[in-house]
Amino acid sequence: MEPDNAIKDEDIDISLIQEVPLSFARSNLIMPMKREGGRLVAAVANKRGLLALRDLSRQFGLHPLPLEVSEQSVIDAINRVYGQLGSAEEVMQDISGEDLSSIATEFERPRDLLELTEEAPIIRLLNALLQQAVKEKASDIHIEPYEKELDVRMRMDGILHKILSPPKIVQDALISRIKIMANLDIAEKRLPQDGRIRLLVGGRDIDIRVSIVPTSFGERAVLRLLDRKQGLIGLNEIGLDGEERGRFEEFLNRTNGILLVTGPTGSGKTTTLYASLNRIHTEEKNIITVEDPVEYQLKGVGQIQVNPRIGLTFASGLRSIVRQDPDVIMIGEIRDFETAEIAIQASLTGHLVLSTLHTNDAASAITRLVDMGVEPFLIASSLSAVLAQRLVRMICPQCKQSFEISEEEARYFEPVQSISLPRMLFRGSGCNGCKGTGYMGRTGIFEIISINNDVRKMITGRADARAIKDSVVAKGMKTLYIDGLQKVLKGLTTLEEVMRVTQKDYADF
Repeated sequence: MEPDNAIKDEDIDISLIQEVPLSFARSNLIMPMKREGGRLVAAVANKRGLLALRDLSRQFGLHPLPLEVSEQSVIDAINRVYGQLGSAEEVMQDISGEDLSSIATEFERPRDLLELTEEAPIIRLLNALLQQAVKEKASDIHIEPYEKELDVRMRMDGILHKILSPPKIVQDALISRIKIMANLDIAEKRLPQDGRIRLLVGGRDIDIRVSIVPTSFGERAVLRLLDRKQGLIGLNEIGLDGEERGRFEEFLNRTNGILLVTGPTGSGKTTTLYASLNRIHTEEKNIITVEDPVEYQLKGVGQIQVNPRIGLTFASGLRSIVRQDPDVIMIGEIRDFETAEIAIQASLTGHLVLSTLHTNDAASAITRLVDMGVEPFLIASSLSAVLAQRLVRMICPQCKQSFEISEEEARYFEPVQSISLPRMLFRGSGCNGCKGTGYMGRTGIFEIISINNDVRKMITGRADARAIKDSVVAKGMKTLYIDGLQKVLKGLTTLEEVMRVTQKDYADF
């Protein structure tokens, strides 16, 4: 018997694997590896595998060459290799020849659920979608029903890409399978439902938030994927440059005050908050959070999951937290006056409070609190700083190339006096690594408003967001747009990306 590490990925011929069905490999515990000198090399675990290898060899017109390994080694190799191999599109092609009407009725009767195996077509399709999403680092899977078709899209680096259009007939079975995995009510098709799925995909611990809503043409599902191992990153990794990171860390090291992170949905606010907590966490500090939902587990931090159905809201959770003797409080989001009021009171009584708001820029966060009903003098005395952010796609390092700047592109740099006009810019030409997009990964662009005496006077005087922004920009604040342009000059991202995420900000100079 060979050692368990005998099956190496580099020794496996993918084109050979595509000719051997997964069901055959699993049922016979055989891992086909390669054709070599007129022989078919395969890892086998028992006599059944040897017999299967002989049959395969005859089909391919080759002589069998078995490599005997343990059962677990074969199982691990099958899961690893076939998981990397099967895209959802390939699985759909594989099952399209089967009776689609039988797929559609897989979930009609409760007893059928007990009879379903991992080989059931709809289960294979959903598993392939999840594996593909993890492999391609997608953040979301959208399953969208329309009148005559069903679309599956994935969000990669913030952009949605169409992956698949399965037959409309599999729609109900696919949604039902998702509901089963998320412990939702299969029979309820009229009301929205939310749930969670926890599973291992390719050895990675993935947390999936499931949202299902009824539409005119059936139920629509969105699955948000969270890789629990990759969730925590440092402040130096989110895109804050040296000077801004230093200023931000100054606010984090204070013992009281409110630090707000703002931006639209999907701009990386929660990631910044987690990176902040990770930065300041020590044994001497008591850190407690109220979140909806708890996205990543933080060691040494008390995390409370909001549950409105039993009356546990941000506001009620926050009231309880204050009695837990915390040094630092993190609130997932300030959504209403009640939560804002308790957060301000907590900051004024000696707590550092971190939270998020949905606003377009940093200055708008101040006026948003006023709109909620918070008195301006309370905002002025409790707020320490506001960090606004966006996410931009980064240029793929494998196909990055320089090009001469055009007159039209130069116009975007000319109004910014702090930046000299460049001669060359960068972009990705598109390659296999980035799937032809020219981008790989994302980074943040930021602007920080420090609440100093001048800003406090403007807040208590009920100045609007535009006046506050004009004032801090005149005194040297680096805006989202300028930070974006600086990252363009460094070759991290493109001008198109900065314009895409700051479309309402670029004309503010």
